[in-house]
Order: sequence, then structure tokens, then C-alpha cells
Amino acid sequence: MAVKLFLADDHPIVVQGMRSYLEREPDLRVVGEGRDGVTVVEDVERLQPDLALVDIIMPGLSGLEITRLIQQHSPKTRVIILSMYADEPYVVEALKAGAMGYVLKGCDPSIMLTAVREVLSGNYYLCPPLNEKAIQTYLREASEEDDEDSMLTPREREVLCLAADGLSNSGIAEKLTISVRTVEVHRARMMHKLGLHSQRDLLQYALRNRIIVLDA
Repeated sequence: MAVKLFLADDHPIVVQGMRSYLEREPDLRVVGEGRDGVTVVEDVERLQPDLALVDIIMPGLSGLEITRLIQQHSPKTRVIILSMYADEPYVVEALKAGAMGYVLKGCDPSIMLTAVREVLSGNYYLCPPLNEKAIQTYLREASEEDDEDSMLTPREREVLCLAADGLSNSGIAEKLTISVRTVEVHRARMMHKLGLHSQRDLLQYALRNRIIVLDA
């Protein structure tokens, strides 16, 4: 039986290239593609792929938030983060979110395939030149810190990401297919829990916690 893969990236040419390369392998089959963070989570839940390759920067929800939600709604789906950032804190945040692999976009395609094979085998995989020893040190340090946003519900997390991305309450309601009033309630509760008072506070919090990442 073929292994089911899902590709999440908002650049069609990147997705096309990944699909073409991965499907050269007779046991790998791409069952879905996603361009938007919210729909990626919904499609992964519906399709239940064995593995999702997720870009760290996505419209709607970041790759890290997508990974967290996949862990909640599709726990059997393993995740590999695709990123242009080789900084260790980014890798740590990806692993904390539940990713089992981290692959740099500039690497050779064979590295991506190696990552897929390793993660499907139940192993963690970090793309060279990432330093595994340093990552483990960061993870130990991170485990000692309080996770401020662990108190948020999944829906509050979604509202947080979309609000930080600049969407209005009506825009968030349309994206999540809920009422504006419901968005207002989730937003108020989220802001209260995190001690935030303005859109600027919300944006700074999202950037500090890698919930969204600005393009370099």
C-alpha cells in the first residue's frame, strides 16, 4: 500500500516540484495539496495522510500553528517543516509544535526524500547543517519554560493567528465560517488570557512566539 503524503506550500511551482520528485518513488503518493493554513488543517483531517510536508510560512496560519492543529485533529499524521531559516530557535519551535523533521528549502531534493523516509520510520530528522546536539540543548532549556499560550483553545489559537495576520473580525469569521459575534468572543477571551490589550500587543506576541514569521 502506498504511503499517503500531503504538501502544504503557497507557491504552486514548489508544490509541483516536490510532487514530481517524491512520486518517482513507487511507494509514495501525494493525496492532497494546500495553499492556505486553515484549509490545510481541514484537508489533512479529511484525508488522514501518513505524512504532511508543511512550509513554515503560510497564509492564514503559520506552519507551526498548522503543525500544532494537525497533532490535535490528525495525530497519526507526521509532519516535516520546510523552511528557509537555519536558525536553531526556529527548529526548536518546530519540534515543540510536534514536527518530526525540519528541512531547509535550499537543500538537495535527496535530503527531502531522506527526511521523508526517516520520519515515516518513526525517527526525527534535521537537515544538515543543523546541529542535533545544539538542538537538544535548546529543547532541554525550552522544556523548563512556561508555554504561555498552552491555555488557549484550538479555536482561540486560530483567531490569534488570523488576527495577527491583520484580518478583521469579519475577515476571520469568513475564513473560519463562524459568526462575527463568535469571533469577538474568542478574540476577547484570547486577549484576556494572554494579557494583551491592542493589535500591536497581539502582533508582538505572535512574532515573539513564532506563531507568525515575517519574510526576511
